[in-house]
Amino acid sequence: MPTLPWATPNPARPDTTAFVMASRLDVRSAKDVPRFFLKSLSAWGQVRKAPGALGASLEAQLLKGVFFTLSAWEDKEALYTYARTEPHKSIMTGLRSVMSESTFTFWEVPVAELPITWKDAKRRIEDQARTDAASGGSAPR
Repeated sequence: MPTLPWATPNPARPDTTAFVMASRLDVRSAKDVPRFFLKSLSAWGQVRKAPGALGASLEAQLLKGVFFTLSAWEDKEALYTYARTEPHKSIMTGLRSVMSESTFTFWEVPVAELPITWKDAKRRIEDQARTDAASGGSAPR
């Protein structure tokens, strides 16, 4: 179960707030896991150079076909700019067909609380998945 440790691409300004995103991405088939993993590494490389990225980590549970992402940003716009920028944009568009489910959750924390722990992130992802299910289901891909 490879986990890429928390990386800090850009220093946070003291006494500010970070916009955090965590996700769980489930791949439909074991045959799609290697491609998904390689594409994830490409997106990881991009986030490590992205303007406004304050920190990021990735956990891949390859045998389960489950990928978790965790990132912190200067603000929501920095995250959305990254998501719309190549190669991330094409990677996510190209991988939608191999995904069965996904859960995304967002929150803000003081930058002094970075890095976010995986325990906290996964708890928030589970809470969001329950909320999504109660309101009509998780986000299929």
